[in-house]
Amino acid sequence: MDFPRRDFLKVLGILGAGAGAAAGCSPLASYLPTQSAGFQDPLQISSPEWRALNRLSFGPRPEERQRLTKIGLGNYLEEQLSPEKISDHKTNLLLSRIEILEMDADALRNRGDKIFDNYDPTLVLDDFRQATTLRQVYSKKQLEEVLVEFWTDHFNISVQKGDCWFLKIVDDREVIRKHALGNFRELLGASAHSPAMLVYLDNQENHKDAPNENYARELLELHSLGVQGGYSQEDVMELARCLTGWRIKEHFWRGELKFDQDTHTPGVKTVLGETIQPAGKGELDQVLDILVKHPSTAETICTKLARRFLADDPPREIVNKASQVFLESRGDIKAVLRVILLDGFPYIVTENSPLKYKRPVNYLVSALRSSGAETDGGRALQRYLKSMGQPLYDWPTPDGYPDTAASWQGNLLPRWRFALDLVQNQIKGTRFDLESYLVDVQAGDASFFVDHVANNFLGGSLPPGMEIELLSTLEETISDNPRQAAEVVIAGVLASPAFQWR
Repeated sequence: MDFPRRDFLKVLGILGAGAGAAAGCSPLASYLPTQSAGFQDPLQISSPEWRALNRLSFGPRPEERQRLTKIGLGNYLEEQLSPEKISDHKTNLLLSRIEILEMDADALRNRGDKIFDNYDPTLVLDDFRQATTLRQVYSKKQLEEVLVEFWTDHFNISVQKGDCWFLKIVDDREVIRKHALGNFRELLGASAHSPAMLVYLDNQENHKDAPNENYARELLELHSLGVQGGYSQEDVMELARCLTGWRIKEHFWRGELKFDQDTHTPGVKTVLGETIQPAGKGELDQVLDILVKHPSTAETICTKLARRFLADDPPREIVNKASQVFLESRGDIKAVLRVILLDGFPYIVTENSPLKYKRPVNYLVSALRSSGAETDGGRALQRYLKSMGQPLYDWPTPDGYPDTAASWQGNLLPRWRFALDLVQNQIKGTRFDLESYLVDVQAGDASFFVDHVANNFLGGSLPPGMEIELLSTLEETISDNPRQAAEVVIAGVLASPAFQWR
């Protein structure tokens, strides 16, 4: 059956996708234009609860909207800040089938060796990426998953480098997930002791006779103080000397961390004007204590968190208040989030509040969550993330995937392809149930159907003029083929500018 090309393009035009959408098409993927449409501002139609959940999660589900409305933002936030108290049976059941999640580094490396006699890291990474997507789609601990993604970018490690393909799986479990909602000092320390990080930023190559400054530089520039944090090249060099001696075991217990005193630079060092007494492996802890109490670290971390949850250019007063709480609490992540989310909430729910553009992962997962689609999170779905520019754990540089709209707005075509393939069930391992929407269309209540779609995917009703134009465009299709009409509208909404924002 031919997909209604003309209707789909009209829907995109009505919903604001721009004139560039009207290019040559054929069934599904070939319906898409040869170039991305010009970018336009999103519709301001969502409710305050919808906007809040779009920041706290990977996209609202109906039951979450009901819960937030019932108990209020403050209580809902406190629930999410205590994920250990949230029952998440379905997610746990899905993850229980993925054996690699509980393996240590040595077992993961051996798992790779056993595949087809020659080790194939790709199959192990497939399982890892699948587990991440399943958590993002199904977990009831949504704020925890959002923070896991945030810290994964902050402490970015590409699985393409050396042994990171299996060490990152341990890092995800023992560093990122373990400390995502804990204390920043503990998180920073866990990352500094992570074999995956040592491999990725070359610190295992850092020893007294041949210093390697790579990790020392990124520890200051990206993980703590920030680019304008007030450190010098001499600080980088001295920090690198403090970090000498750390190695990763090979052969037996491969992938575990060890400290080799013989390759550590002896003597007193000075970092950021503070004296580091000779203490071997204890020098790392001295340095981390200095970094966490530094005002530049507080500002860097709080600015990035506010950017993730509030706006690309977050309000200065919120960042300042959160930074003060960070310093007073010595990096209590929950305390900082309470300031950013509760004090920042009024900032994001007014009529002209700035929205956040969805990165590819957020776009894809929010489409699955709001549509109620079921997925295995497997390789077929991961290919869409790659085409959109955000394959999991694959960003090559240590700064992590960018978190501003300007970095992502030029690549809409893969999103449109995903929207079309999702509604027509063309994605292996993923199933979208159209029947619940067809009830309204088949009953002849097209207006209710459009309202249902807009509320479910956009968090509000379409402006009256837009709804009238949409119904007029689909009038003939709704009568002759209600299934096609439903597919056109839902795919059009998922491809629209409004759904690209949160």
